[in-house]
Amino acid sequence: QVQLVESGGGSVQAGGSLRLSCAAFGYAYNTYCMGWFRQSPGREREGVATIDSDGSTTYADSVKGRFTISKDNAKNTLYLQMNSLKPEGTCMYYCAATWRPCPTMVDRGYSMDYWGKGTLVTISS
Repeated sequence: QVQLVESGGGSVQAGGSLRLSCAAFGYAYNTYCMGWFRQSPGREREGVATIDSDGSTTYADSVKGRFTISKDNAKNTLYLQMNSLKPEGTCMYYCAATWRPCPTMVDRGYSMDYWGKGTLVTISS
């Protein structure tokens, strides 16, 4: 019953920045855990970052220091600020949510119950 809609994807040159948004609909209370995941052709989905109800965050090693996950509870919106983008970051980016606690480390989203359809991010060299 929870619907997630990503936006903000597009094309950007390597080294540039982009901010993704994920709007959540269909529930009155915030989910306990929300996260961003990405997948490119020929590769398995990988976790990017998560944020739980108290604001605690986790990040994949590959994006630490460059990406920042945040949320606006009043707007039921999740964000991913991506800086210093690299060509290998060209992927479909998905947001996801669950009422379960976030995992202690970023994973591929095994615990997530709700998924958006994704937004494409293309990073050129």
